[in-house]
Amino acid sequence: MSNPKLDAPKMPKELPIISVQEKEFEPEDSFHTGLISDCTIDNQSAYKVAFDKIIFRNVTFTRISMKEIELTDVIFDRCDLSNVDFTEATIHRTEFRNCKIIGMDLTGATLRNILFQDCLGDFATFRMANFKGITFHSCSIISSDFYEATLQKVQFEECQLDQAQFTGAKLEGIDLSTCDFTTLGVSIDDLRGCIISRGQASVFVSLFGLKLKE
Repeated sequence: MSNPKLDAPKMPKELPIISVQEKEFEPEDSFHTGLISDCTIDNQSAYKVAFDKIIFRNVTFTRISMKEIELTDVIFDRCDLSNVDFTEATIHRTEFRNCKIIGMDLTGATLRNILFQDCLGDFATFRMANFKGITFHSCSIISSDFYEATLQKVQFEECQLDQAQFTGAKLEGIDLSTCDFTTLGVSIDDLRGCIISRGQASVFVSLFGLKLKE
């Protein structure tokens, strides 16, 4: 199966610098066309904040709750988004490059044309999220949670997936053959049509209590 082609973020050539360090975010705030870099965004709680055509570069997010955040044409480059609360987010044409997303909460989010590249995302939560046109490449998402997520045109390429939870997430057409894991939270019905390597077959044999006869 060929990789789905993602629509990349649409960025102008020149981006003015935006300073948000002293900013107290308010509900439904919006930020358009700019670069936010080399800073910490701390202790913010607001809903439906929107970012459009924004690059975050080397930004640390701490104690952040931005439920229903809207991200369109956004790039996170070398950012730390560990434990941010982005539940029920709407995210389009966005890239996470070399980011820490440990424990990020995207429960119930809608994601379209998203790239996660070289990210550390162990314990990230994607429960009941709706994915379409998503690539995880060279990411560690150990113990991540995709419970009842909708996965359409999703690629997992060379990822660490050990102990990831996929119960209720249909894996038909999803290719896990280049990923590394020793166990997954998944049912037989969820696995129907999933693509795995020969070497991974023994993992699922033991997972469902079967014995492989030599």
